[in-house]
Amino acid sequence: MKPSGEDQAVPGGGDPWEECFEAAVQLALRAGQIIRKALTEDKHVSTKTSAADLVTETDHLVEDLIISELQKRFPSHSRFIAEETTASGAKCVLTHSPTWIIDPIDGTCNFVHRFPTVAVSIGFAVHQELEFGVIHHCTEERLYTGRRGQGAFCNGQRLQVSGETDLSKALVLTEIGPKRDPATLKLFLSNMERLLHAKAHGVRVIGSSTLALCHLASGAADAYYQFGLHCWDLAAATVIIREAGGIVMDTSGGPLDLMSCRVVAAGTREMATLIAQALQTINYGRDDEL
Repeated sequence: MKPSGEDQAVPGGGDPWEECFEAAVQLALRAGQIIRKALTEDKHVSTKTSAADLVTETDHLVEDLIISELQKRFPSHSRFIAEETTASGAKCVLTHSPTWIIDPIDGTCNFVHRFPTVAVSIGFAVHQELEFGVIHHCTEERLYTGRRGQGAFCNGQRLQVSGETDLSKALVLTEIGPKRDPATLKLFLSNMERLLHAKAHGVRVIGSSTLALCHLASGAADAYYQFGLHCWDLAAATVIIREAGGIVMDTSGGPLDLMSCRVVAAGTREMATLIAQALQTINYGRDDEL
Protein backbone atom coordinates (compact mmCIF):
# COMPACT_ATOMS: atom_id res chain seq x y z
CA MET A 1 0.00 0.00 0.00
CA LYS A 2 1.39 3.40 -0.99
CA PRO A 3 1.82 6.19 1.56
CA SER A 4 -0.55 9.11 1.29
CA GLY A 5 -0.53 12.80 2.14
CA GLU A 6 2.81 14.10 3.39
CA ASP A 7 4.21 10.55 3.25
CA GLN A 8 4.03 10.50 -0.54
CA ALA A 9 7.50 11.37 -1.85
CA VAL A 10 7.15 10.24 -5.46
CA PRO A 11 3.55 10.48 -6.70
CA GLY A 12 2.68 7.36 -8.64
CA GLY A 13 6.14 5.84 -8.14
CA GLY A 14 6.74 2.25 -7.15
CA ASP A 15 9.32 3.25 -4.55
CA PRO A 16 8.11 6.28 -2.55
CA TRP A 17 11.48 6.94 -0.90
CA GLU A 18 13.82 6.64 -3.91
CA GLU A 19 13.93 10.40 -4.45
CA CYS A 20 14.58 10.97 -0.75
CA PHE A 21 17.41 8.44 -0.77
CA GLU A 22 19.02 9.98 -3.84
CA ALA A 23 18.78 13.45 -2.27
CA ALA A 24 20.49 12.15 0.88
CA VAL A 25 23.33 10.67 -1.18
CA GLN A 26 23.83 13.91 -3.12
CA LEU A 27 23.84 16.02 0.05
CA ALA A 28 26.19 13.68 1.91
CA LEU A 29 28.69 13.89 -0.95
CA ARG A 30 28.30 17.66 -1.14
CA ALA A 31 28.79 17.96 2.62
CA GLY A 32 31.89 15.78 2.36
CA GLN A 33 33.49 18.24 -0.04
CA ILE A 34 32.90 21.09 2.41
CA ILE A 35 34.26 19.09 5.34
CA ARG A 36 37.39 17.93 3.47
CA LYS A 37 38.21 21.51 2.55
CA ALA A 38 37.58 22.81 6.07
CA LEU A 39 39.60 20.00 7.68
CA THR A 40 42.90 21.72 6.91
CA GLU A 41 41.74 25.26 7.67
CA ASP A 42 41.68 27.21 10.94
CA LYS A 43 38.53 26.63 12.95
CA HIS A 44 36.49 28.48 15.54
CA VAL A 45 35.77 25.86 18.21
CA SER A 46 33.10 26.06 20.92
CA THR A 47 31.99 23.61 23.60
CA LYS A 48 28.50 22.31 24.39
CA THR A 49 27.79 19.93 27.27
CA SER A 50 31.43 19.48 28.31
CA ALA A 51 34.97 20.45 27.40
CA ALA A 52 35.10 17.30 25.23
CA ASP A 53 31.80 18.04 23.43
CA LEU A 54 32.93 20.29 20.59
CA VAL A 55 31.24 22.20 17.78
CA THR A 56 32.63 24.29 14.92
CA GLU A 57 31.24 26.70 12.36
CA THR A 58 31.47 23.87 9.81
CA ASP A 59 29.09 21.70 11.87
CA HIS A 60 26.53 24.50 11.67
CA LEU A 61 27.22 25.24 8.00
CA VAL A 62 26.79 21.63 6.91
CA GLU A 63 23.69 21.06 9.03
CA ASP A 64 22.03 24.24 7.73
CA LEU A 65 22.87 23.26 4.16
CA ILE A 66 21.40 19.77 4.46
CA ILE A 67 18.19 20.90 6.16
CA SER A 68 17.58 23.86 3.84
CA GLU A 69 18.10 21.75 0.72
CA LEU A 70 15.79 19.02 2.01
CA GLN A 71 13.11 21.58 2.89
CA LYS A 72 13.28 22.96 -0.65
CA ARG A 73 13.09 19.55 -2.26
CA PHE A 74 10.48 18.03 0.08
CA PRO A 75 8.35 20.93 1.38
CA SER A 76 5.83 18.57 3.01
CA HIS A 77 8.54 17.12 5.27
CA SER A 78 8.55 19.14 8.47
CA ARG A 79 10.38 16.87 10.90
CA PHE A 80 14.16 17.22 11.27
CA ILE A 81 16.25 15.87 14.14
CA ALA A 82 19.77 17.26 13.86
CA GLU A 83 22.63 17.49 16.34
CA GLU A 84 23.28 21.23 16.40
CA THR A 85 19.61 22.21 16.11
CA THR A 86 18.88 20.01 19.12
CA ALA A 87 21.83 21.53 21.01
CA SER A 88 20.23 24.93 20.38
CA GLY A 89 17.00 23.83 22.05
CA ALA A 90 14.90 22.12 19.36
CA LYS A 91 12.86 19.16 20.60
CA CYS A 92 14.15 15.73 19.70
CA VAL A 93 10.95 13.75 19.03
CA LEU A 94 10.44 10.91 16.57
CA THR A 95 6.84 11.05 15.27
CA HIS A 96 5.04 9.07 12.56
CA SER A 97 5.77 11.82 10.03
CA PRO A 98 8.70 11.47 7.60
CA THR A 99 11.71 12.43 9.72
CA TRP A 100 15.27 13.25 8.69
CA ILE A 101 17.89 12.45 11.35
CA ILE A 102 21.17 14.27 10.70
CA ASP A 103 24.68 14.43 12.12
CA PRO A 104 26.55 17.06 10.08
CA ILE A 105 30.00 16.05 11.34
CA ASP A 106 30.42 12.87 13.33
CA GLY A 107 33.87 13.01 14.84
CA THR A 108 34.02 16.75 15.50
CA CYS A 109 36.92 16.32 17.92
CA ASN A 110 38.77 14.43 15.18
CA PHE A 111 37.85 17.21 12.75
CA VAL A 112 39.20 19.90 15.09
CA HIS A 113 42.52 18.07 15.39
CA ARG A 114 42.70 17.22 11.67
CA PHE A 115 42.46 13.53 12.50
CA PRO A 116 40.85 12.14 9.35
CA THR A 117 38.18 9.81 10.77
CA VAL A 118 35.23 12.10 10.07
CA ALA A 119 31.78 11.46 8.56
CA VAL A 120 28.42 12.99 7.73
CA SER A 121 25.35 10.89 8.55
CA ILE A 122 21.79 11.17 7.21
CA GLY A 123 19.03 8.81 8.33
CA PHE A 124 15.35 8.78 7.36
CA ALA A 125 12.38 7.34 9.24
CA VAL A 126 8.65 7.06 8.49
CA HIS A 127 6.06 5.89 11.01
CA GLN A 128 8.97 5.63 13.48
CA GLU A 129 10.63 2.97 11.31
CA LEU A 130 14.05 3.59 9.79
CA GLU A 131 13.89 3.44 5.99
CA PHE A 132 17.43 4.26 4.89
CA GLY A 133 20.80 5.54 6.02
CA VAL A 134 23.62 7.33 4.23
CA ILE A 135 27.07 7.83 5.80
CA HIS A 136 29.95 9.49 3.97
CA HIS A 137 33.49 8.95 5.25
CA CYS A 138 34.65 12.32 3.99
CA THR A 139 38.43 11.93 3.90
CA GLU A 140 38.48 8.48 2.31
CA GLU A 141 35.48 9.22 0.09
CA ARG A 142 33.67 6.05 1.12
CA LEU A 143 29.90 6.18 0.82
CA TYR A 144 28.02 3.72 3.03
CA THR A 145 24.34 3.21 2.27
CA GLY A 146 21.55 0.99 3.49
CA ARG A 147 17.89 0.77 2.51
CA ARG A 148 15.32 -1.30 4.36
CA GLY A 149 14.95 -4.61 2.52
CA GLN A 150 17.46 -3.67 -0.19
CA GLY A 151 20.87 -4.39 1.33
CA ALA A 152 23.85 -2.32 2.48
CA PHE A 153 26.75 -1.12 0.36
CA CYS A 154 30.03 0.79 0.42
CA ASN A 155 30.79 2.50 -2.89
CA GLY A 156 28.50 -0.01 -4.58
CA GLN A 157 30.04 -3.11 -2.98
CA ARG A 158 27.67 -5.15 -0.83
CA LEU A 159 28.45 -5.23 2.89
CA GLN A 160 28.32 -8.33 5.09
CA VAL A 161 28.85 -8.46 8.86
CA SER A 162 31.16 -10.87 10.63
CA GLY A 163 29.64 -14.15 11.72
CA GLU A 164 31.76 -14.34 14.88
CA THR A 165 29.96 -15.63 18.00
CA ASP A 166 32.95 -16.10 20.35
CA LEU A 167 33.83 -13.02 22.41
CA SER A 168 37.38 -14.31 22.91
CA LYS A 169 37.88 -13.96 19.14
CA ALA A 170 36.23 -10.56 18.77
CA LEU A 171 37.41 -7.06 17.93
CA VAL A 172 35.08 -4.70 19.80
CA LEU A 173 34.59 -0.99 19.09
CA THR A 174 33.28 1.71 21.43
CA GLU A 175 33.43 5.46 22.10
CA ILE A 176 34.09 7.32 25.35
CA GLY A 177 31.16 9.75 25.27
CA PRO A 178 31.17 13.40 26.39
CA LYS A 179 30.88 12.85 30.17
CA ARG A 180 34.28 12.86 31.88
CA ASP A 181 33.34 13.00 35.57
CA PRO A 182 35.11 10.43 37.77
CA ALA A 183 32.07 8.18 38.24
CA THR A 184 31.34 7.97 34.50
CA LEU A 185 34.97 7.36 33.60
CA LYS A 186 35.19 4.60 36.22
CA LEU A 187 32.20 2.81 34.66
CA PHE A 188 33.53 3.31 31.13
CA LEU A 189 36.93 1.84 32.03
CA SER A 190 35.31 -0.96 34.00
CA ASN A 191 33.24 -1.98 30.97
CA MET A 192 36.35 -2.04 28.80
CA GLU A 193 38.19 -4.05 31.45
CA ARG A 194 35.34 -6.61 31.61
CA LEU A 195 35.60 -7.24 27.87
CA LEU A 196 39.39 -7.56 28.05
CA HIS A 197 39.06 -9.99 30.96
CA ALA A 198 36.74 -12.00 28.70
CA LYS A 199 39.79 -12.15 26.39
CA ALA A 200 38.37 -10.11 23.52
CA HIS A 201 41.10 -9.65 20.92
CA GLY A 202 40.92 -5.90 21.36
CA VAL A 203 38.83 -2.84 22.12
CA ARG A 204 39.14 0.16 19.81
CA VAL A 205 38.08 3.82 20.06
CA ILE A 206 38.33 5.72 16.74
CA GLY A 207 36.46 8.95 17.56
CA SER A 208 33.54 8.50 15.14
CA SER A 209 30.67 6.28 16.22
CA THR A 210 29.07 6.24 12.78
CA LEU A 211 32.27 5.05 11.10
CA ALA A 212 32.88 2.49 13.85
CA LEU A 213 29.41 1.14 13.13
CA CYS A 214 30.21 1.08 9.40
CA HIS A 215 33.33 -0.97 10.17
CA LEU A 216 31.04 -3.40 11.97
CA ALA A 217 28.72 -3.53 8.96
CA SER A 218 31.67 -4.29 6.70
CA GLY A 219 32.88 -7.18 8.86
CA ALA A 220 36.07 -5.37 9.93
CA ALA A 221 34.92 -5.52 13.57
CA ASP A 222 32.66 -7.93 15.42
CA ALA A 223 30.78 -5.76 17.93
CA TYR A 224 30.13 -2.22 19.10
CA TYR A 225 28.67 -0.77 22.28
CA GLN A 226 28.20 2.70 23.69
CA PHE A 227 26.40 4.70 26.33
CA GLY A 228 25.75 8.33 25.39
CA LEU A 229 25.23 7.66 21.68
CA HIS A 230 22.60 10.01 20.28
CA CYS A 231 19.93 9.15 17.73
CA TRP A 232 21.66 11.22 15.03
CA ASP A 233 24.80 9.08 15.49
CA LEU A 234 22.84 5.87 15.29
CA ALA A 235 19.92 6.19 12.85
CA ALA A 236 21.69 5.84 9.51
CA ALA A 237 24.16 3.25 10.80
CA THR A 238 21.38 1.07 12.21
CA VAL A 239 19.86 0.57 8.75
CA ILE A 240 23.27 -0.18 7.25
CA ILE A 241 24.13 -2.77 9.91
CA ARG A 242 20.75 -4.49 9.75
CA GLU A 243 20.89 -4.64 5.95
CA ALA A 244 24.40 -6.12 6.20
CA GLY A 245 22.94 -8.92 8.32
CA GLY A 246 23.79 -7.58 11.78
CA ILE A 247 21.98 -6.92 15.05
CA VAL A 248 21.37 -3.55 16.72
CA MET A 249 19.72 -3.65 20.15
CA ASP A 250 19.49 -2.07 23.59
CA THR A 251 22.22 -2.71 26.15
CA SER A 252 19.57 -4.45 28.27
CA GLY A 253 19.29 -7.09 25.55
CA GLY A 254 15.88 -5.82 24.46
CA PRO A 255 14.85 -4.10 21.22
CA LEU A 256 16.66 -0.93 20.16
CA ASP A 257 15.19 2.32 21.45
CA LEU A 258 16.60 5.02 19.19
CA MET A 259 16.17 7.68 21.87
CA SER A 260 17.71 5.74 24.78
CA CYS A 261 21.35 6.87 24.27
CA ARG A 262 22.62 3.30 24.59
CA VAL A 263 23.28 0.54 22.10
CA VAL A 264 24.93 -2.79 21.42
CA ALA A 265 25.51 -3.87 17.83
CA ALA A 266 27.16 -6.99 16.47
CA GLY A 267 27.35 -9.29 13.49
CA THR A 268 25.47 -12.01 15.38
CA ARG A 269 22.82 -12.04 18.09
CA GLU A 270 25.03 -14.34 20.15
CA MET A 271 27.83 -11.77 20.15
CA ALA A 272 25.49 -8.87 20.89
CA THR A 273 24.02 -10.75 23.85
CA LEU A 274 27.46 -11.57 25.28
CA ILE A 275 28.47 -7.89 25.09
CA ALA A 276 25.21 -6.70 26.65
CA GLN A 277 25.56 -9.14 29.55
CA ALA A 278 29.09 -7.88 30.29
CA LEU A 279 28.18 -4.18 30.55
CA GLN A 280 27.37 -1.93 33.47
CA THR A 281 24.89 0.80 32.56
CA ILE A 282 26.04 4.42 32.30
CA ASN A 283 23.04 6.74 32.50
CA TYR A 284 22.97 9.47 29.85
CA GLY A 285 19.23 10.11 29.97
CA ARG A 286 17.22 10.12 26.76
CA ASP A 287 17.32 12.19 23.59
CA ASP A 288 13.59 12.85 23.75
CA GLU A 289 14.06 14.37 27.22
CA LEU A 290 16.62 16.94 26.06
